[in-house]
Amino acid sequence: MKRAVLLMNMGGPNNLSEVEVFLNNMFNDKRIIAAPQPIRAMIAKFITWKRKNEAKENYKALGGKSPIVGYTKNLIRHLQTKIDAKVHMVMRYTPPFCADIIHHLQDIDEIYAIPLYPHHSSTTTLSSMDDLHHNLQKHGIKATVKTIPHYYNHPDYIAAIVERIKEALNGEDPGEFELVFSAHGLPKKIIEKGDLYQRHVKYNVYHARKALTLAGISFHKTHLAYQSRLGPLEWIRPYLDEKLKTLKKKKVIIYPVAFTIDNSETEFELDVEYREIADELGFEEYRVAKAPNDHHYFVNCITDIYQSMKVSA
Repeated sequence: MKRAVLLMNMGGPNNLSEVEVFLNNMFNDKRIIAAPQPIRAMIAKFITWKRKNEAKENYKALGGKSPIVGYTKNLIRHLQTKIDAKVHMVMRYTPPFCADIIHHLQDIDEIYAIPLYPHHSSTTTLSSMDDLHHNLQKHGIKATVKTIPHYYNHPDYIAAIVERIKEALNGEDPGEFELVFSAHGLPKKIIEKGDLYQRHVKYNVYHARKALTLAGISFHKTHLAYQSRLGPLEWIRPYLDEKLKTLKKKKVIIYPVAFTIDNSETEFELDVEYREIADELGFEEYRVAKAPNDHHYFVNCITDIYQSMKVSA
């Protein structure tokens, strides 16, 4: 029995020349923008043209590329010591695309597609699965595909969150800090159509709060807010910039609850752009916790997900 594990994520530019590729592919995804072709392609081209220069400057500040690929490679390196299958990263909008690794799947019997999105959304999990099934069908690959829709409440995933928050706290009194779980936003109309993302994020925060309490970590107050809104549509609230204005304590830790792997939206948007807002608001401390990345608890989480799917085969 030959098996392969696919870690599926949105991706990020490997260099500055891929910034336009990333933007165009993302906004040309029917799960992101529902307009029919060729209208969607025109919208994607316009948004890419409008945003590419600013985006390139942001990636320059991160060393000319997204950190997501490097962190994912580190995770894979740890997983390969625990999993009896070859592990591949599959990115949705930048290389390595599903089409780039499809030759590794030609003689595979079982494919374990594990999204690096802990919450299910049509815009992330379902989009990646669409792409996988399209490529498998295109290349005539008949392997059995097993996946997991979400794992926001997995004990090891929650443990990784707690440990990353503890790292950001650095031994200081949590009662002096506010904790904000920041999730990537979505247009409100997507949620109103039945997308489970916001519900899963709220459940995730519930489990994280419970685990923090059990660990004896009591912040002044904990909050949930949403980042990354774009365009004229109303997005799910509260927005992170508005939430920061309401905090009583001027010491805050931001935990990027929507992401398992750090990327430009954690290391630039949260750590640079929102830091500027916090500075303007007079915060004494503004800290952004790391995503799980290759933390051993998250490695254990992905390993357990794989083993559980294999047992249920």
